[in-house]
Amino acid sequence: MVTRARQLEEIAAEALGCERCELHRLGTQTVFGAGAVPADVMFVGEQPGDKEDREGQPFVGPAGGVLQRGLERTRLSERRVYLTNAVKHFRWEERGKRRIHKTPGVEHVRACHVWLEEELRLVRPKVLVLLGATAAKALAPELRVTRDRGRPLEVAGVPAVLTTHPSAVLRSRERDAAMAAFVADLEVVVGLLDAD
Repeated sequence: MVTRARQLEEIAAEALGCERCELHRLGTQTVFGAGAVPADVMFVGEQPGDKEDREGQPFVGPAGGVLQRGLERTRLSERRVYLTNAVKHFRWEERGKRRIHKTPGVEHVRACHVWLEEELRLVRPKVLVLLGATAAKALAPELRVTRDRGRPLEVAGVPAVLTTHPSAVLRSRERDAAMAAFVADLEVVVGLLDAD
């Protein structure tokens, strides 16, 4: 019998050759999700950043550091989470010698949706966490971060929480307050797990 983890490895290998949109020509590589299968919590972000694009792993850059600190401040075990993005290639524009993040468009979210659906099907998270507006657009377009963040929801038939993307903490002028609010949202995730 083929395990769900093995099936996901096969799908990730298939996604390496994805040409469903033009971003495959822009990004260095497809950055598929990684982590526990099955998972207590599945985090869905926007797209890989510069470091993720170069290393081929999700959430290894500065935003990943914020997420890591958030996990450490709660009872969420990193060993029981799955990390992925709504879009699997890095969309960027060149400024000097730097590659600057550019928000993926609806067409990119749609092109990658097949991969995200497969991840949800095989990871079967107990709780889903949508990190920012692009993740919400991918799975629950009726949601708004400013209106719906930090409260129990249901998305794709799974208990869910919507919060800001960790990169928003890095951009905030009030970084300590932004981090505290992010951690408070993660505590809602802990509560949903405890209720399971």
